[in-house]
Amino acid sequence: MAGGNDKAADTPAAREQLLATASRLMREGDTVDISLSELAQASGLNSALVKYYFGNKAGLLTALLERDFASIIRAVETLLGKEADPETKLRLHMSAVVNTFFKTPYIHRLLMKLVRESAPEEGQRLADAYLKPLMDAYEVLIGEGVAAGVFRPVDPQFFYFTVIGAADRFFTARYVLRYCTDTDVLDEALRDQYRAHLNDFVVAGILV
Repeated sequence: MAGGNDKAADTPAAREQLLATASRLMREGDTVDISLSELAQASGLNSALVKYYFGNKAGLLTALLERDFASIIRAVETLLGKEADPETKLRLHMSAVVNTFFKTPYIHRLLMKLVRESAPEEGQRLADAYLKPLMDAYEVLIGEGVAAGVFRPVDPQFFYFTVIGAADRFFTARYVLRYCTDTDVLDEALRDQYRAHLNDFVVAGILV
């Protein structure tokens, strides 16, 4: 297969370079479908290293998902233990969701791709590792707010789809922006505007 300068092969840095390059290609191309030849050319490493480090392309994508989701799960766990009122916690989380999709706009599409294309056992493992912790966290956060008398009772699963769906669609909307507005650049200024909008829109929607 396509190769490149593999002088960095067989080093821990090469594995991380492959992951970082795959992430960059997905962000720049607004896609989760990248080829090994494209990855080799962009990274300057031999595509055979994908098999060496990850077994195959699916293994690479799974490793990228695990890398990106690790910080998300840690952040949610930290948030649940934070000494703050329910509304503040939820607003902090909403901001974190927007920041996450700004940094890794492919994250939810990649998870869905792997769940859809995996064997049932692996799909269940991915759901248990990355979907259920977030839904469980929403159940806790909303439950705290309801108990405190500041949130209306809402379905945590529906809330998950509302929040994640809104962030996912916006940060994959480059072509909508290109043809319907005067820009297709999802820069920090636009991120900040959308973060404020989504935070107020969603949180206000469940306040008593």
